[in-house]
Amino acid sequence: MNNTFLETIKVLNGEIFNLSYHQARYQRVLKHFGIDKVQDLGCFVAPPQKGLFRCRLVYDTKGFIETTYHQYQKREINSLKILYDDSVEYAIKYTNREKLDALFAQREEGDDVLIVKNGLITDTTIANIAFFDGKRWLTPALPLLQGTTRERFLKEGKIFEEEIRIQDIERFKQVALMNAMIDFAIITKNPKELFC
Repeated sequence: MNNTFLETIKVLNGEIFNLSYHQARYQRVLKHFGIDKVQDLGCFVAPPQKGLFRCRLVYDTKGFIETTYHQYQKREINSLKILYDDSVEYAIKYTNREKLDALFAQREEGDDVLIVKNGLITDTTIANIAFFDGKRWLTPALPLLQGTTRERFLKEGKIFEEEIRIQDIERFKQVALMNAMIDFAIITKNPKELFC
């Protein structure tokens, strides 16, 4: 099977953000497939010097395929449809997102979906999620994807892992989404009104 993988890296006015976390994930992917020889991602990123861009770096087990830059416009998320799927897998950031795209297509009036797997909250289709309980920000212990921003905030002690079930949502005061492009975006809407 010819799998291709990707890293999505934030670039603002020529500055590359959090490259070490992307490098670490890239290396974990290759190690998963038994490959020890890695390259420096920085050698493949030559960003535009003005503007906010999403750098899309595609590679496979043989090496890098392409690097493209896309002007970034944040997608506003004000509602999340709760969907249950015990078979969804996305532990590796594949370019093939068919399953996630199929779930996103079921969002109806929602801006995105919140995926529940085996009774536990995981992620949306584009971001990891965190919940504020009044004292700490908690993120699902079993996300679909261990995002680079999630990893960074865990390492810095700004968020903490916990198994979170749907019924737990009622005790939270705020919700935030996080990924490489939006960093840590707190949704201002009341959590009780966010989910549908």
